[in-house]
Formats: sequence, C-alpha cells, structure tokens
Amino acid sequence: MTTRGRCLLAAGLALALSAVVLGQRDLLRAAVFLVALPLAAVWLVSRTRYRLSCTRALDPPRIEAGRPAAVRLRLDNVSRLPSGVLLMEDALPYSLGGRPRFVLDKIEPRGVREVTYSVSSDVRGRFPVGPLSVRLTDPFGLCELTRSFASADELVVTPVVSALPAVRLGGDWASGGESMARSVSSSGTDDAATREYRHGDDLRKVHWRSTARVGELMVRREEQPFQSRATLLLDSRAAAHRGDGPGSSFEWAVSAVASIG
Repeated sequence: MTTRGRCLLAAGLALALSAVVLGQRDLLRAAVFLVALPLAAVWLVSRTRYRLSCTRALDPPRIEAGRPAAVRLRLDNVSRLPSGVLLMEDALPYSLGGRPRFVLDKIEPRGVREVTYSVSSDVRGRFPVGPLSVRLTDPFGLCELTRSFASADELVVTPVVSALPAVRLGGDWASGGESMARSVSSSGTDDAATREYRHGDDLRKVHWRSTARVGELMVRREEQPFQSRATLLLDSRAAAHRGDGPGSSFEWAVSAVASIG
C-alpha cells in the first residue's frame, strides 16, 4: 500500500471513530467508503495475473571509458489480459549513473513495448545492468506491487586507448645485431635446421648429411627473421601512484599501456 493509500485508510478509521462517538450515520458511510477504497485496491492489485517477459540488449556490450552505450528494453505481455499502468526501473550501479525509470500505459494482450536509454562510465571495469523491476499500481495510486526479473547483463568498460603516431626505429635495429635473420635452431656447425621431406619440396634443399644419418630424406628449414618484441610492465602498487578514481596516475598508466600495446 502506498503512502496515499495508508493516509486514506487512516482517515477512514478516524472518521469512523468520530461517527460512532457523535452518532452520525452519514459520517459513518463516508468512513466506510474511505476504508473500503484502499482495501479494494490492495485486493485488485494482489490478484493481478500479468505475464510479462523482458529482454535487454546492449549496443555495444564493450565500450571505452567515457563512451556511451545504448540499452534497449523490450517488454512483452504474453497474457490474454491487458496490463495496467507499469512503472519500470532498471537496476544500475552508481558508476553508470542514476537508475532509469519509465512509465508505460497499459499493454494490450500479446503487445510489445520498447524503451531505450544510454549509460556511460568514466571508470573501467565490469558492471551489471539489471535486473528490471516492474511496479503495478491501481488507477488511484493507492497500492502497488513490485515484481523483478531475474535476468541481468554485463557492460565491460575498457581503458581509453589513444591513437599514437608510428615511430621508426633508427640505428642498426633492423639490419644488424639481434634483429638479423637467423635459423630457427642449430645444434652445431655441421648441422643445419632440418625437417622431414614433404611432397612438393624443392630437391635442391635436401640436406644429404642429415639424410644419410637419419636414413630418410631431410630438407633444410627456411630461415626466419627474428621478431623483435617488447614487454610492458605496469607498477600496480598503491604506493607508486597518486590520486583516486579516473584522474589517478594509475588509470593514466593503464591507458598508456593499452595505447602502446
């Protein structure tokens, strides 16, 4: 029962008590009406047999921090009776903003209603979206019944990735030292990296020394260029960073690593 319904019920009881004390029948009739109205609303709402189904879609389900995502809710009335006025509220964490609320007029039997709202977050992480709760109310707003769906979705907020200009390495990085082409493996000066002969291999690549030792055709492996790689290390200690939230030095470092990597 809502605050309006409780106030109306209390007023009816007080009016009934006054009518008994004063002996006023007309006043007693008015008191009975005031008491019966919220009780009838409770009975009507409690016996409501709406069958509703809800589906939710996130577009996109993964966003960068600060970017918006659209949430589409679809509510289907799968019963044979029209619904009353529906008050909808989708559960969201505070990081995604306030909880969106919608008011829907009655949905006809087998009818569909869709609503759309947007969410965004400056904080990276995984955030639950939902479940959706639907409140049923009577036409006078004296009583309401809340029902919640069990389904919920997850929105993934990734660090901000900045486009970095291409940097060309100078010196002998690409032509000498550890970046020169080399064989996959070698076990001596007389042994080349070899593998078994496959149909279609060039016979000029047959390694006769290994063939004689193994007893079957062996061919040389192609030399593969050494791929220079770098490993990025991120100091995640709290003592190594300053600030809290999206403006902290740790979040800046996470964004920098994501942009470089």
